[in-house]
Order: sequence, then structure tokens, then C-alpha cells
Amino acid sequence: MALEHRILRLNDQITALTADEAQASAELGMLVHIDDDAQRDAVVSDHPIDRADANETAGDVERIRRHVEQLARKRKRLEARRDRMLGRL
Repeated sequence: MALEHRILRLNDQITALTADEAQASAELGMLVHIDDDAQRDAVVSDHPIDRADANETAGDVERIRRHVEQLARKRKRLEARRDRMLGRL
């Protein structure tokens, strides 16, 4: 496959990852707000259900944060590969 086609394919993958990363970041923002409320409720009420909800939302935030970081790392690797290919043109 020609180098130009490989670069174009990488650009498509980078574009898709960028969109996924933006969506996951937006979701992270919403989950952080939900988690803030859940943590506050757990402290104020000291009720077992509120504490369980706070633990769950904290886990959700951490999970999506790792996902956003993973997407960013993958995008950066593809961008570096694309840049090396561009240098060979």
C-alpha cells in the first residue's frame, strides 16, 4: 500500500479517536459532577446507601478517566507514527 494511503488511513483513525476522546471527556465531566453530589450526600447523611452510591460513582469516574487517558495515549502514538511517515515523503 502506498505511503500516502497509509497516512490517510492513520488520519482517519486519529479523527475517530479524537471524537471518541471528546465524547469520553464530556462523559467524565458529567460523572465528576454526579460524583461530587454523591460524595457530599454520603458525608452529610452517613447513610450506607449514600456511601455505596459514592463508592460506585467514584469508581465510574476513575474508570472513565483511565479510558480518556488510554484514548489520548493511542491518539498520540498514531500521530507520532503519522509524523514519521510524513517525514519520509
